[in-house]
Amino acid sequence: MTFIRQLQHAWERNRSLVCVGLDPEPARFPAALRDQPDAIFDFCRAIVDATADQVCCFKPQIAHFAALRAEGALERLIAHIHAHHPGVPVILDAKRGDIGSTARHYAVEAFDRYGADAVTLNPYLGRDALQPFLDRADKGAIILCHTSNPGAKDLQELVVSDQIGGSHKLYQHVAHLAAHDWNANGNCALVIGATYPQELADVRRLVGDAMPLLIPGVGAQGGDVAAAVHNGKNSAGTGLIVSSSRAILYASADVDFTNAARRAAQALRDEINRYR
Repeated sequence: MTFIRQLQHAWERNRSLVCVGLDPEPARFPAALRDQPDAIFDFCRAIVDATADQVCCFKPQIAHFAALRAEGALERLIAHIHAHHPGVPVILDAKRGDIGSTARHYAVEAFDRYGADAVTLNPYLGRDALQPFLDRADKGAIILCHTSNPGAKDLQELVVSDQIGGSHKLYQHVAHLAAHDWNANGNCALVIGATYPQELADVRRLVGDAMPLLIPGVGAQGGDVAAAVHNGKNSAGTGLIVSSSRAILYASADVDFTNAARRAAQALRDEINRYR
């Protein structure tokens, strides 16, 4: 089953647009777990098992694993999700973007080594940097469009002349390319930060109903859930992957961390559903 179909089924089955970002920081783990030899895998697996029926996908952030020399734990974690929670897709948050053989190897890394169902991508180098990912029709290519950080404005809001007609901002140009040039296999999605609700509305208008939008920035970054859902949802009340990491992962630093994570994921799911 393709990434997009898995995502659609998870939206319906779990009544959820929530994505739990898996960003392990051992210093924030419960004390009893912190010094265990496989603490990173054990912590993330526990979060996954506690929240899998409350979410539409999981999103491990590769740098949080690689910096800790825990790539093996990441491989086992994704395999665990597929084996024990089939139908819940995994987005590898890697923001890859390069050309030629390097791009091809990045695609192999994400999809064949780690077994991810989708990967985040940086479009700055243009279509040929994305092509090895676009060619994998069963996988998701989730392209940065307007990110949630304050510095997003430095480049993403620059005014450019493009094929939309007249002058538009760079993020709008990226959205147009994704919808009209890059999505031949129907496997593209876009990243739009919840901290930019008007830009989110612009992108939904540009890409139409079919394309999913990955929405970081709620929770710790302060993005407004109501505005994100109102401006980003499609006509069916879906179309969104609302990502939260720290607010769910570290809802408690005590032995009840899995129960606290589940409650936080459920609360976010229910809040989103009120506005759908």
